[in-house]
Amino acid sequence: MATRTNPPSNFCFLLLLLLPHFHLGKSQLQLNYYSKSCPKAEDIIKQQVTQLYHKHGNTAVSWSCDASLLLETARDGTLVSEQTSERSIGMRNFKYVNTIKAAVEEECPFTVSCADIIALSARDAISLLGGPSIEMKTGRRDSKQSYAKEVEDLIPNHNDSISVVLSRFQAIGIDVEATVALLGAHSVGRVHCVNLVHRLYPTVDTTLDPAHAEYLKRRCPTPNPDPKAVLYSRNDLKTPMIIDNNYYKNILEHKGLLLVDQELATDSRTAPYVQNMANDNQYFHQQFSRAVQLLSETNPLSGDQGEIRKDCRYLNVD
Repeated sequence: MATRTNPPSNFCFLLLLLLPHFHLGKSQLQLNYYSKSCPKAEDIIKQQVTQLYHKHGNTAVSWSCDASLLLETARDGTLVSEQTSERSIGMRNFKYVNTIKAAVEEECPFTVSCADIIALSARDAISLLGGPSIEMKTGRRDSKQSYAKEVEDLIPNHNDSISVVLSRFQAIGIDVEATVALLGAHSVGRVHCVNLVHRLYPTVDTTLDPAHAEYLKRRCPTPNPDPKAVLYSRNDLKTPMIIDNNYYKNILEHKGLLLVDQELATDSRTAPYVQNMANDNQYFHQQFSRAVQLLSETNPLSGDQGEIRKDCRYLNVD
């Protein structure tokens, strides 16, 4: 596999943006859901993700259980895209989902949902980035509406406290250990300077390692960075394209970029798990896999809910 020099800047948000919107009813997801209706679907998705990785060095796609995040703002104003939210700063690569969807549509029109394509693509991306193999259930349906307002309430902000993050995950059934593992997604990718300069200016956060703070100031030389400019810092300088436990080692050394990273290492509720994951990469991978499964199966649309979009960017025309 070729060495990649540009890590996926939005991968650290991939799992957080899986936070689902709530729907009544029990999940009807199952393994190999498309085995009869579109038996080649998962192979096609994996092939497309692999091709995109080798072409762009980036497999990350933004993720939400019902693919509502992919909807674009309607010209008539009847729908406002979730992509307009400040929670979406740094999000990109939506076009890659359309590329994968087109390949699947050619094989099986109106059969495989955008939501399942996103979930399976994320599973394959995790594997390509050295993470664990995950058994991903399918059978999701696509949302027929956007949740731009709810995004602000449900999805943790980049610099929310660990208490807020734990509370929001707990509200959807994600335990503390799984939350610590999910934040391990920060093992890869980058953080925009907009989201970390408050720890550097006007004075350096005393919880930051001084030498690392100097590195961050070189990456983010101004307290007022342009949100649209390419001003990022890598989460992990040693293995920036591998999902591993270096994230936990870094935050124990006070080299976390976000407030939640540093608090994760020091809060009494999470610190023991951080230490265990820093000591044992296999344990981290096991918990990461469990956490992704938990999060991906939290009440997605299924059965006769929603629809199967033809184009992930737009609702079907009845």
